[in-house]
Amino acid sequence: MDYDFRKIEKKWQAYWAQNGTFKTKEDPSKPKFYVLDMFPYPSGAGLHVGHPLGYIASDIYSRYKRLKGFNVLHPMGYDAFGLPAEQYAIQTGQHPEVTTVNNINRYRQQMDRIGFSYDWSRELRTCDPAYYKWTQWAFLKMFGSWYDNDAQKARPIEDLIAAFEKGGSTAVNAACTEHEPFTAEQWQAYSEKEKSDALMNYRIAYQGETAVNWCAGLGTVLANDEVKDGLSVRGGFPVEQKKMKQWQLRVSAYAGRLLEGLDKIDWTDSLKEMQRNWIGKSNGCEAVFKCYNGETEHDVTIFTTRADTMFGVTFMVLAPESGLVPLLTAPDQKEAVDEYLAAVKKKTERERIAQTKTVTGVFSGSYGVNPMTGDKVPIWISEYVLAGYGTGAIMAVPAHDSRDYAFAKKFGLPIIPLIEGCDVSDESFDAKEGKMINSGFLNGLDVKEAIPAAIDYVEKHGIGHRKVNYRLRDAIFSRQRYWGEPFPVYYVDGEPHLVPESELPLELRNFGTEEELEQKVAETKTAYEDLYASYGTSTNREEYYLWQNANLKMLGAEDQLGYIRMQKNGTKIELLDDENPCEIQVFRLGGTCVIGVQGEVFVEYALYLKAVAGFGTVIFNELSNGVLPGYLYTPESLVTGGYETDTSMLAESFGRHMVEKALETIQQVK
Repeated sequence: MDYDFRKIEKKWQAYWAQNGTFKTKEDPSKPKFYVLDMFPYPSGAGLHVGHPLGYIASDIYSRYKRLKGFNVLHPMGYDAFGLPAEQYAIQTGQHPEVTTVNNINRYRQQMDRIGFSYDWSRELRTCDPAYYKWTQWAFLKMFGSWYDNDAQKARPIEDLIAAFEKGGSTAVNAACTEHEPFTAEQWQAYSEKEKSDALMNYRIAYQGETAVNWCAGLGTVLANDEVKDGLSVRGGFPVEQKKMKQWQLRVSAYAGRLLEGLDKIDWTDSLKEMQRNWIGKSNGCEAVFKCYNGETEHDVTIFTTRADTMFGVTFMVLAPESGLVPLLTAPDQKEAVDEYLAAVKKKTERERIAQTKTVTGVFSGSYGVNPMTGDKVPIWISEYVLAGYGTGAIMAVPAHDSRDYAFAKKFGLPIIPLIEGCDVSDESFDAKEGKMINSGFLNGLDVKEAIPAAIDYVEKHGIGHRKVNYRLRDAIFSRQRYWGEPFPVYYVDGEPHLVPESELPLELRNFGTEEELEQKVAETKTAYEDLYASYGTSTNREEYYLWQNANLKMLGAEDQLGYIRMQKNGTKIELLDDENPCEIQVFRLGGTCVIGVQGEVFVEYALYLKAVAGFGTVIFNELSNGVLPGYLYTPESLVTGGYETDTSMLAESFGRHMVEKALETIQQVK
């Protein structure tokens, strides 16, 4: 008899579905067991082999635990938001919700055919408002909280405000972004905006500047995995490292607790060690180096775990993203520094970390002073230093750090050994052992004795203080794109305010069905014709502009209008103050920018705007929303002449002013 697996599978899968075989019920008589798979992203291609490879293993274990008497919860869901769905929607003209639901249905069919033991009554979709209501709720709680280092827990922001009112910023020991301290009197005198800005330095969910992978072509921040060789994986657009304001989560405040918690969980030692390395606790000190760009002095703070090696500092290095770079770049080095920074911008942080064989850098033209020796040391800029760890500036000790050693060898910088008997002719000596030499008052001490002695010296002489650092950095929240969870935040004069909890979930805008959109288009056409008929007065014109702007925003675009003024002077129209605006319209949809002007534009102007706009796709429309009397020609075309320049009623300067206003308006939609 043949084994008809198709018939058998179909029979039992139908039985499981009809009888809710894998539906989990609350049963206190059984021990609980929770199995959670990674939620797949529902792409159009369906499941790939990597999905069932992991799911089969967890499914086997789930069934095993059920047979052993456990009450097993084994749910499934879909990580349904994301840039790919949005880009696919732009390419195909379909709403991302439509394609996402279709893809989810395909995934579900495939998983049902495999026969996984999921409790489908608990299926989750991250794009479901019923789901993201609770992530929005969590955001409200995190925004309204700060981390108390003494109590080792989060507390309401109202407690922090009360402390500020009594004793200023020194009244609390809180996890926070570095800022200027303030007194209780100063706090009381602050405006509402100043108070809001001060509190943002303490909130667990906060806005702050951080280095990101910015892709102008896609109009979004990208993860490291979405960038390869300086280009976006999707679309192949240029990507650069850029500091931008982002919503972040102050997870670094919990680094100590996360480390302590590893001792309390039943994981393998190897997995725990991976986590410890990821959190990366470092005990050391911060020290201040006096640095000079000519006669101008700047204090540069560095963090080191090896204060004992300060006598061996022969140069300093700044991260390319550091705010100190423009301050410490000498005028005669500016061109070389700018060229280097432009090259580094194209690399992700991960690529820079992995790059160990190639050494790059540029001299800033400035010098620092070693606080231990008083020696003048050159300040360099190099990609091997990252702005996110420590202070974004390091003291380089090439004799006892491998990356500093490679850098010193490449650029011919001094290497001073500090450990008796160590050989640094071919490589650095990184071991924390041996007797100190060339180290002043530390000479003769063992390394383990020298480290605390050096820190004591730093604190005693006001050079710096003890410090614990973590490699773990604050997390960046998900990208703010259309096809992504809306933040429950609104802005008044640029200051964020929370949507009331009673109003959650804050849902994505409803674009409606295809029929409803067609109706909107018809209404738009009728309204346009009615308004165009009364186009003669500036009042009607302004009303039309405002209405059209609102309509575009309703359709998911960012839209701005810029105006240049025109007045007839002799035979040519020049750009003078008058009541006759010439409209320049710019709107953005994703990574596409549309520029509309009312005249006929010489190609040189259009090509220039396309080159500098900073978008992946630029569509240039002339004779848009009205007609100007003639060509927008270039000054060079006046030399050769022709019917374009002879017949145009526009002055030669009109084109240049159009370009300037267009660029200004483009920046507004960004």
